[in-house]
Amino acid sequence: MLLEVKDLSIEYGSVGAPNHGVCAVSFSISEGEIVGIVGESGSGKSSAMLAVLGLTREGGRIVNGSVRFEGQELLGLTREEWRAFRGSSIGLVTQSPRAALNPVRRVGEQIAEVYRSHRKATKAQARERALELLRLVGINDPERRHDAYPHELSGGMAQRILIAIALSCTPKLLIADEPTSGLDATVQAQVLDDLRRVTREVGSSLALVTHDLGIVANYCDRVYVMESGEIVEESDVESFFARPAHPASLALLSKQQDSQDEALRLRGAPLDRIVLPSGCFLHPRCPFADQASGCMTEHPPLYDIGAGHRSRCHRHQTVRDALPSRYASA
Repeated sequence: MLLEVKDLSIEYGSVGAPNHGVCAVSFSISEGEIVGIVGESGSGKSSAMLAVLGLTREGGRIVNGSVRFEGQELLGLTREEWRAFRGSSIGLVTQSPRAALNPVRRVGEQIAEVYRSHRKATKAQARERALELLRLVGINDPERRHDAYPHELSGGMAQRILIAIALSCTPKLLIADEPTSGLDATVQAQVLDDLRRVTREVGSSLALVTHDLGIVANYCDRVYVMESGEIVEESDVESFFARPAHPASLALLSKQQDSQDEALRLRGAPLDRIVLPSGCFLHPRCPFADQASGCMTEHPPLYDIGAGHRSRCHRHQTVRDALPSRYASA
């Protein structure tokens, strides 16, 4: 197994009254696999994936869990060890190239700098590597674009630069956090196609963090759904779209299809997780919550409901039967 995360928990705010951002999350990624980490905004998906790199958002702290990469535990690494590991073994593509790129430095220099920080390379070798990566990610006229500044590039081109930087040292795993946010549909598809192509060409695994089930359907092998800081469903992609088994999955799917059916939607906004509710964390918002099933009193485990398919829902069979056939076919 390339990456194994077990019982990862992250808290924000004060120690006395913490916000439970991520609660005992476990997932894995195999070599050569494309895995989708999907959920609504605030579900904890980005926080969980940043923790794989030993990072948290401002005010956050990792309080429990294990992150093992090729059998090596990462959470005990020193600052110097993390600096050598990030970018070399695991690369990160963020969702905002305008914020991530240095506006006063040429993009080729930024690619070369990352490469030289991890590899013993001369300036000439680093420049050649930068040009090679620009070609790899689909940048036309790479010699000219190498000397361009970020503001001279389109949004799609700037996103490809971030992909080139993340792949500069050929990491074994690439984490792409909403990599096409803010791009129009045509450019989004082009960037995702290039991202899938280049990760396969260099032999990297890919974790796609997104709220868009269309991306999961078209690009991923397996999917983990997050809600309220937990993994609530995991499955291979084909089984997931044939019969999703958690209310959060149905809600994402109905939103993707612009459904007005309130029976499939979650009520209200994501909960403030300072005080976790008893039972299922989702029951105050869930249209399927039922007292008799223990939704309000018993926290559900991840039930095995098929080969490699699990759901954290007491009423998973009812949820599976509620999916309109037109959604599954779409």
